[in-house]
Amino acid sequence: MEKGFIQSLLGQVKEKKSHVCVGLDPDLRRFPPAIREKIDGGNCSKKEISKAFLKFNKQVIDAVQEFAIAIKIQIAWFEEYGHWGLEALESTLEHARKKDLLTILDIKRGDIGNTAGAYARAYLGFVNVGGGKQESGFDAQAITLNPYLGKDSLLPFFEIMKERNRGAFILVKTSNPGSYHIQDQVLRSGKSVYEHTAQLVDEWSRDLIPKGSFYSNLGAVVGATYPDAARCLRQIMPRSYFLVPGFGAQGGRAEDLIPFFNEDGLGAVINASRSIIYAFAESAEGVPWPRAVEEAANSMRKDINLVLRQAGLGQ
Repeated sequence: MEKGFIQSLLGQVKEKKSHVCVGLDPDLRRFPPAIREKIDGGNCSKKEISKAFLKFNKQVIDAVQEFAIAIKIQIAWFEEYGHWGLEALESTLEHARKKDLLTILDIKRGDIGNTAGAYARAYLGFVNVGGGKQESGFDAQAITLNPYLGKDSLLPFFEIMKERNRGAFILVKTSNPGSYHIQDQVLRSGKSVYEHTAQLVDEWSRDLIPKGSFYSNLGAVVGATYPDAARCLRQIMPRSYFLVPGFGAQGGRAEDLIPFFNEDGLGAVINASRSIIYAFAESAEGVPWPRAVEEAANSMRKDINLVLRQAGLGQ
């Protein structure tokens, strides 16, 4: 069995002394001039734009590889451009793996029966190609999942996670302001929907703990913008790693991250997208744009580590 997702993640944390995940949300309108100027004429095809995506993504990955432990890729930006976009996505995943960065594919899938199985094979497993042969699909090391349809919609993913030692993060308390419309609603038990979901994740996660590991391959998405909720959720799900979006551009701050971690200084991977990959927009004139991205990733790593040290947590 190949090395597991959570084991690889913990290894990266130790090696790089980092909890940073960089989100790849390639927005053509915000690309650096050196890339955007070639497609600003208005006559470009989806193929050419997707090539620009790949070029941008590769340079971001190269810039942050020393300081980030993972790349979180939002699939929607690629789906917009059809099969050319998905080809760019596959190549982005491949490049990240070559640079020893963990790949988290943000797909937020959740469906039932055969459909769930097809999704699971597409993103984590293998597909049959004839003659008894199998090939991997997108081959991400971890994905995000939506639990709204219940456990049976997640079981096909869990099965492949066991087979391939892959990871997943279930949406529990998301960073968007409108999350309260559903996630904060109080059930008859007196618990919120997100607390109830967390209890289910904790139950499901126990069967996905690799031998010799404290942490499970099944984690939870908990937004950086809700540290009070994180404090409660950390108690409910001690063995689940948190994927924490919302840092930086969405308002999440380093000083608010302590509740997301366990006492061992582990348990959370902090994601920043726009504040890292478009950092060049705020950099001094003459600074190469990849250098600005690199410096932003390193600065984020330092800020998080400082807060953890001040709280008596971490390495």
